[in-house]
Amino acid sequence: MKYEANSPEEYIAQVPEERQAVLEKLRNTIKNNLPQGFEEGMSYNMIGYYVPHALYLDGYHCDPKLPLPFISIASQKNSINLYHMGLYAKQELYDWFVAEYPKHCKRKLDMGKSCIRFKKIEEIPFDLIKELCTKMTVKEWIAIYESAIKKK
Repeated sequence: MKYEANSPEEYIAQVPEERQAVLEKLRNTIKNNLPQGFEEGMSYNMIGYYVPHALYLDGYHCDPKLPLPFISIASQKNSINLYHMGLYAKQELYDWFVAEYPKHCKRKLDMGKSCIRFKKIEEIPFDLIKELCTKMTVKEWIAIYESAIKKK
């Protein structure tokens, strides 16, 4: 589903009522645990956490006017999704997450390259997401991003 919103608050107000409190809790979990330097805002019609141009002037290579994305959250038709670019870009982080997930959730992990889909919102592993958010600094994310882009 696509929501047109100018702020995270506007976005959350538009999602189905039964998801609003969960999205707010997910938002606060991310905001309160990301290392210093990441900013929150709207990115690709989702709530996004990114490296602002003030810290990374080049921005996102697909559209340099946009800041460098890192994490996004969205309410989709059948799930709440968390997109974490670090999981896609750093194999060790991906492996850690996949190994830790069963310790926090009974449900099978539903994950793409950077997308984690939570179909049962009452089973979102907030403690695991909290820990995931602490695992990569802005400086590390920029270095990983630049090494991946320069290879292409």
